[in-house]
Amino acid sequence: MASVNVYLTFNGNCREAFDFYKSVFGGEYPYIGTFGEMPPMEGKETPEEDKDKIMHVTLPISKETVLMGSDTGGEWASNFKAGNNFSISINAESKEEADKLFNGLSSEGHITMPMADTFWGAYFGMFTDKFGINWMVNYDDPAKMQQHP
Repeated sequence: MASVNVYLTFNGNCREAFDFYKSVFGGEYPYIGTFGEMPPMEGKETPEEDKDKIMHVTLPISKETVLMGSDTGGEWASNFKAGNNFSISINAESKEEADKLFNGLSSEGHITMPMADTFWGAYFGMFTDKFGINWMVNYDDPAKMQQHP
């Protein structure tokens, strides 16, 4: 069965927010990376002002719950709205489950990123459902994750 967590989006202050959450919840970041650390994408250069922004951070809250987040930047920044800056993140147990959940929940909604293999080794997609709720669907293929420590 898939696990569900909250994914928070910030407008340049993700690191500050997550350092605050970490001071309250405790723990360590298993991963924190910036847009400047991303591999280059064809035809897209990361603007200098976005390079230190957080591309992804993870903070475990309990055995079952992980708080995740990132900054917004570039073409995504214009969609940022404080108060609506979160998504429900589903981590599926198989590619088939990821597709089933993505296709079912995105029906009549707006797909912002179709399901596809990513540079970080996951099968991932994003959408806003027909009720205006933002979702992310992720499947970490164990075979691919072993290749990308």
